[in-house]
Amino acid sequence: MSEKFDVIVIGSGPGGYVAAIRAAQLGLKTACVEKWVNKDGKTVNGGTCLNVGCIPSKALLDSSWKYHEAKDDFEVHGIDAKVKIDVKKMIGRKDDIVKKLTGGVAGLFMANKVTSIEGTGKLLAGKKVEVTDHNGKSTTYEAENIILASGSVPVNIPPAPVDNKIIVDSTGALEFTQVPKRLGVIGAGVIGLELGSVWNRLGSDVVVLEALDSFLAIMDQQIAKESQKIFKKQGLDIRLSCRVTGSEVKGKEVVVTYQDKDGKEHQETFDKLIVCVGRRPYTEGLLSEDAGVKLDERGFIYVNDLCMTSAPGVWAVGDVVRGPMLAHKASEEGVVVAERIAGQKPMMNYDVIPNVIYTHPEIAAVGRTEEQVKADGEPYNVGVFPFAASGRAMAANDTHGMVKIIAHAETDRVLGAHIVGPSAADLVQQVAIAMEFGSSAEDIGMTVFGHPTLSEAVKEAALAANGHAIHIANRKKRK
Repeated sequence: MSEKFDVIVIGSGPGGYVAAIRAAQLGLKTACVEKWVNKDGKTVNGGTCLNVGCIPSKALLDSSWKYHEAKDDFEVHGIDAKVKIDVKKMIGRKDDIVKKLTGGVAGLFMANKVTSIEGTGKLLAGKKVEVTDHNGKSTTYEAENIILASGSVPVNIPPAPVDNKIIVDSTGALEFTQVPKRLGVIGAGVIGLELGSVWNRLGSDVVVLEALDSFLAIMDQQIAKESQKIFKKQGLDIRLSCRVTGSEVKGKEVVVTYQDKDGKEHQETFDKLIVCVGRRPYTEGLLSEDAGVKLDERGFIYVNDLCMTSAPGVWAVGDVVRGPMLAHKASEEGVVVAERIAGQKPMMNYDVIPNVIYTHPEIAAVGRTEEQVKADGEPYNVGVFPFAASGRAMAANDTHGMVKIIAHAETDRVLGAHIVGPSAADLVQQVAIAMEFGSSAEDIGMTVFGHPTLSEAVKEAALAANGHAIHIANRKKRK
């Protein structure tokens, strides 16, 4: 007779492990299935985010930025520094951080009495899960509720097949042991910009090839254009309307062929090529034919607003379902589902999910862009405050970028905030909290902010939305 649980979670990424822990906290007998095997042959939790995504990339971004600052920016502070980079040590530090955090998840499972099941999980009919371990042995488990949290994987493209030697995906780009002299990046999205920034700071000549004719099309375009200017000054060669049509590895180099917007063909030779054109939901081997779970036309698991699938008692969260592929979105969905299973009635506000690109300066957004508000036909005001007018930013020699706040022209309710600049990820969260409570721009403007802080830029942008900014000439923009 198979072992029975209240909840079985398939996948221990940010959506899965959080769902499992919350379910266990609520008194539900919970198990979490994970198939990820580390370099040492041991199963590890954390999914893409902890192992080869959010966390390791931020470790390299921080290390490379510190090197860049010491090499190029310390002089303005009166500091004479002669530095060199040890790439292997930098990669080793990244690996240590990953090990600590993935081990931390295992510790949390033990503390909350979540049963870890190693192997590949497959949903069967009748709320059963078949787990095949790494030796090929299969065991079937039963549960009252099953949460699918299998995540996503990088999209591969035929013109640039990944070999993870010369042509790599986002995972391979975290493992370089030396700085490539010339680095190509296919895709100017979040991953391409972050990884391109890492190696650009360390000395690579970086060319980013983007098929779209607009830069960061998902972001507010005023912020996107400002960001593109900043990246150009940093040395990133971003080429839009460039569609890669082929690649050929020649020895230790790769020759990339691409077409520009006029159809003219070009070639570039790189030491390494990173392919990061997006990610797709991972459902291979996840569902039996009679599981009753439907996929949509893009391959995502179909769910309703509460993350319930078409099969009774089966839920799905994170990258494998609709919505932005963000770790924090996955985690919050995991909490909502666990609490729903326990009989509570939580709801998730999909209109207030922050999105961040961890370049330097960071780019962050929450709510609607100006383009979206305009398309919706709503009257609105815009307030913008540049970091060049921030005393704290000037003291830190970090004045690139701006804060932009969009408010409804009649109700003054904040509709969106968009930031490129120092600590943008943390600053945008202040506006996200305000939006969650239905704040107006005036509410933010009337709040006392510490001085001198970068946060004051948020207050000033909110004041500017109504023409009340103190530290810049007011240019109220009403639409």
